[in-house]
Amino acid sequence: MGIITSTVRVGQKPTKEQLKQLKAIAKKPIHYTEDCPASTPEALQEFAALAVARRRNRQNPSPVIAIRIKPNVLEKYKALGKGYTSIMADVLDYAANNPEILTKAQV
Repeated sequence: MGIITSTVRVGQKPTKEQLKQLKAIAKKPIHYTEDCPASTPEALQEFAALAVARRRNRQNPSPVIAIRIKPNVLEKYKALGKGYTSIMADVLDYAANNPEILTKAQV
């Protein structure tokens, strides 16, 4: 059995040929010995590491971003100790949810 690759972009509908291929593939039985070879211990270890990373990312779905902060402000947050970035995120969240703070900050 060969591998069929096809690209469908976001918002694009699959072509009639692609739909025909999918229907044909869906009818074929899976042969586990041919289609799914036995994993090596190294592959299983890599898979386990990926699973742990995915679980960790699902628990903390916040996007990672980069922002510019004045050095003196960063020093004050760092002085709070371990977890200072979470405190920064909480302060930003509080400010974003209180319009009166945002209107005072606008120059």
